[in-house]
Amino acid sequence: MTPDEARAHYNFLLTLCLRKAESFGPMAFTFIKDHTFPTLGLSPEERFNLFIAVAEAFADEPKRYTHKLACLQKAAETLPRTRFFDPRLLQQIRQDIQRLQTEVDLYNAAMKSERSFDRSPAVQKVVIETDLPDYFLNTAQQRASTYYQEKYRLTKEAKVAQHFSSPVRRFEPDNRPVQKEFPGACAPFVAARTGAWHVMLPFDLKISRLPDDPLDAGLRIWYAKVGYSFPLRYEMGHLCSYYDDQVVDVRMDDPHLLFVSVSPLKERKLGIVDRPVDPDVPFEIGLPRAFLEGTTTLGPYVQVVCNIKVWFDAAAVNLLVQGAPDLHEYGLEGGAGLLTRTYASEKTAAYAGMRQQPWQQGLSFNFLNMHLQLLPDVSTALVPANTPIFSLYPIIARGGYQLADARSLSVGMSQQAQGE
Repeated sequence: MTPDEARAHYNFLLTLCLRKAESFGPMAFTFIKDHTFPTLGLSPEERFNLFIAVAEAFADEPKRYTHKLACLQKAAETLPRTRFFDPRLLQQIRQDIQRLQTEVDLYNAAMKSERSFDRSPAVQKVVIETDLPDYFLNTAQQRASTYYQEKYRLTKEAKVAQHFSSPVRRFEPDNRPVQKEFPGACAPFVAARTGAWHVMLPFDLKISRLPDDPLDAGLRIWYAKVGYSFPLRYEMGHLCSYYDDQVVDVRMDDPHLLFVSVSPLKERKLGIVDRPVDPDVPFEIGLPRAFLEGTTTLGPYVQVVCNIKVWFDAAAVNLLVQGAPDLHEYGLEGGAGLLTRTYASEKTAAYAGMRQQPWQQGLSFNFLNMHLQLLPDVSTALVPANTPIFSLYPIIARGGYQLADARSLSVGMSQQAQGE
């Protein structure tokens, strides 16, 4: 940008400021933050005007005060070099700086309150046992982080726009500098995705009500409805029982049929694999088929068995398991479950020899599986490999917290103060 272009842009920004345009703040802040701004030939008066105008344009929120303080401090440094220098104006700016700094300190104290070390709860250990430890514990978490960062990372322009709000708003849906309402701008929205432990598959998974175009590595068929499900297979133009050759009276277009298929492996960074795989087929086919053969149904839900066992102290922490937040975008919903203790619903062999390791003492365990159901108006869902499918959230056990009405606490403290 040449000095002439910089002055033209400066005049344009002041026009936006006078019109109280919502785009002034983001555009002017980007302009003064550019590393070439001090060398563009603007006069001290012009720079001072911009610093003050941008400071006033920031949203009146404590988390924006850091940038607002920086603008006011630059304005205070620039003012003595202007033609209209006034000591009283400089004093007023410094008073605003002191006020904002005080409010920032109060805000930081409230947001980052110190915790007493003695009262801090002990760190709860959640232990994962699985036959794909390197994939589920490392590779899958790296893939989930990359997936959400690429999907929800805000642009530089969107981050700048977060700092500004206009008291006078106009309908300008195509005005790019003011576009800031993206999912990635909501901290809890992003934390639910980046702060969880995610379960995914190293191959594509397809669930369909139609037999068309199954994935290449393998296919399973279920008759599934609320209250009843049964595995089937396709033989000689008929649907038969999965367990024998009995032909069942079900048409291929029956709305209760579910066709579940998998692709060959898409992820090569698997590490240790302890799951038995059919030696008669290539490994990239055999591992997805091993998952598929372990899959079952619970009514209309497809249960993908992941062979993941989770150990935790059920007296202090519970585990919330539910479909990943973006799962609906692929046409599926996940069943939610709360793991609070060991459930004795598996076969006895699964519980034999559970307490042989010292670290298992005092811990409960449970099995983490995926429960997936097609959305009501969806006939086919395809989840690509390395896409988060289920999420695990540790939460405080019910006995570890107490819900309280803030009004009762206020009344109690007031009565205590009166007694003193």
